[in-house]
Amino acid sequence: MAPLTATSAAREILTRLHDVMASRSAAQTKLNQVVQIIGEALDTEVCSVYLLRDGALELFATRGLKQGAVHVTKLALGEGLVGTIAQNVETLNLDEATSHPDFAYKPETGEELFHSFAGVPIVRRERAVGVLAVQHRDQRRFDDVEIEALQTVAMVLAELIAGAGLIDEGVPGSKGTRDNGAVRLAGLKLVEGMARGRAVYHQPRIEIEHTVAEDIEVERHRVISAFSKMRDQIERMTREADFGAGGEHQDVLAMYKMFAYDEGWIRRINEAIDSGLTAEAAIERVQQRTRMRMREIGDPLLADRMHDLEDLSNRLLRIVSGQLGTAAQLGLRHDSILIARNLGPAELLEYDRRRLKGVVLEEGSLTAHVTIVARAMGVPVLGRVKDVRRMIGEGDTLLLDGTAGSVIVRPSATMEEAFEAKMMVGQKRRAEFAAMRDLPARTRDDLRIELMVNAGLRDDMAALDVTGADGIGLFRTEFQFLVSATLPQRERQLRLYRDVLDAAGDRPVTFRTVDIGGDKALPYLKAGDDADEENPALGWRAIRLGLERDALMKVQARALIEAAAGRTLHVMFPMVSEPWEFDEAVALFDAQRKWIHDHGRGVPNAIRYGTMLEVPALAESLDMLLPRLDFLSIGTNDLTQFLFAADRANPKLAERYDWLSPAILRFIGRVTRQARAANVPVGVCGEMGGRPLEAMALIGLGIDRLSITPAAVGPVKAMIRSLDAKALREAMDGFLARPLRTLRGDLAAWAESNGVAVA
Repeated sequence: MAPLTATSAAREILTRLHDVMASRSAAQTKLNQVVQIIGEALDTEVCSVYLLRDGALELFATRGLKQGAVHVTKLALGEGLVGTIAQNVETLNLDEATSHPDFAYKPETGEELFHSFAGVPIVRRERAVGVLAVQHRDQRRFDDVEIEALQTVAMVLAELIAGAGLIDEGVPGSKGTRDNGAVRLAGLKLVEGMARGRAVYHQPRIEIEHTVAEDIEVERHRVISAFSKMRDQIERMTREADFGAGGEHQDVLAMYKMFAYDEGWIRRINEAIDSGLTAEAAIERVQQRTRMRMREIGDPLLADRMHDLEDLSNRLLRIVSGQLGTAAQLGLRHDSILIARNLGPAELLEYDRRRLKGVVLEEGSLTAHVTIVARAMGVPVLGRVKDVRRMIGEGDTLLLDGTAGSVIVRPSATMEEAFEAKMMVGQKRRAEFAAMRDLPARTRDDLRIELMVNAGLRDDMAALDVTGADGIGLFRTEFQFLVSATLPQRERQLRLYRDVLDAAGDRPVTFRTVDIGGDKALPYLKAGDDADEENPALGWRAIRLGLERDALMKVQARALIEAAAGRTLHVMFPMVSEPWEFDEAVALFDAQRKWIHDHGRGVPNAIRYGTMLEVPALAESLDMLLPRLDFLSIGTNDLTQFLFAADRANPKLAERYDWLSPAILRFIGRVTRQARAANVPVGVCGEMGGRPLEAMALIGLGIDRLSITPAAVGPVKAMIRSLDAKALREAMDGFLARPLRTLRGDLAAWAESNGVAVA
């Protein structure tokens, strides 16, 4: 007998199911036959189908469990293994069911006889409407081919049970479930900005009418034709995309194009067709598998890359089904806010930029490709917004405040007036800040503060001229690595760094070496046994990764040194915790500089080396390191979480520890005094310096160099020009001597009484 494969197992079951579905038997009779067929084909003792009815998962048919439990046993979503599968839309495969924390025993089923368990969700319209489960007496995990066969059969079952009216068809967002009043929804700020427009859903749901193929060859040719059309579309869009100067978004589109030609993806779709599915069902089957993988991926960056494949799957499915009417293709007829579960970069590019005012996503992240492209387009984006399909209707008026991280749905007249007023205030303040662009960041008592901006993309360099900043205090070189499908080669890095230096002109640029690892893991750069870290923020990342993977750091060093030929190069190392790490990093750079010079190539006139202080341990040996430093930069984002042992990504702790608490201010003050005594310039880079009140406190501690987001330059400069730094520094000692939870109130009161613009 030939070995069982996922394709052959699914085909055997689908062939037998075809006759069952074509018969005129009652739906219950068909389901009874289905569980028998699956159980026999997979040689398993139990096969059961649970369907979602009246909000609960009801045992509808079984082979192997007690028949008296049919239509009696019910599980809530999230209850037991079956409820967990449905709630999470995930697959479970267990050699001992009782070992799972969500196991729930139902005595009427007689399932205590069985140990192994596997279950897959029955998915319709992107939600689980049932569960297909198999069980066995022996303790064993089901083979991958068996699981894939179950997943394919579950797709066919979705069509059968929906056609028979056996499941709850109410879906989120349907009429009758949506509140018609005004509501405010919160989300994650992905691209800042404010916008008003009507809600437009990116695409209607594509209903797959038939799942079982009549002729496999016909289905295969339909998919081949659809792939050809899709690739033509992608080629056209990448040619026509216009952002002006080159940028990382072009790398994004190149990677997106690579996905469109991925042979592995094509092969998986063809294998699904071979199992007996139609072209539409095969694409949806692979897409479902991708979604389930995305749910299991702990690496947010890799999950973001999977969204590109999801985007392409949607595009391919629309082409093969003939349902091509996306909102972009139909055309936007008014100012619009786009609503989508997620978007790929090419899909966003299809929209009329004159009408597209903003985007609201159910998913999304700061490192997603669509976020990078939206930023280049200047379109505000709000991500991680829950219940959008239930809460937002097509055509609803939306007020998107990407700066506050919220969207107001169906606003009242009063809400609209307040929003318009905020937009006008924002425009007025921006005009005031723009008028200060060429004025120095100098306090009333004539203290000059260096006001730099943070950057990470070519496009960010335009902020220098727009804001009038003194330079780039932090260029995050890892952004190029995060948007790339493979490790960026030296020539590509060299082009980026040279472009950045050219754009900066005489203004300094401080390049931070790659801070990857932790929450910025790269799918193409794994750490072997350390790939899945329990505490990634404290793990194999930044300078630790760079020194261990020294080939990566040597390539970056060579690219930076060659790019800065004839200029001064400023290099900063992240997450240094002991002086020897800094020394090794400098030695690596110096060796590359010597190699380049010895080979007759141009080198920088000088290299100034600095480090970030974000690991508190470094402060305890700073006296030994300062004589070797050209500059020091305090990274307040990581420093705060390390100092307080508080994960900044944990929402319960996000506001627990204030940047204006005595502990963090005392720490920064001590480091600043020590650096100044050693004549080492010290600054702050991080979100703390970009908030006027916090920036004021930093200046009071002796900080005279800030590197912040471009949007914060105007407000912080206005604060600086209204501040008497000497008076503040005299007051700070008194503030820090008080054992308060936070100095926010005292500092705000001092600013108000002294006419400092911190609002």
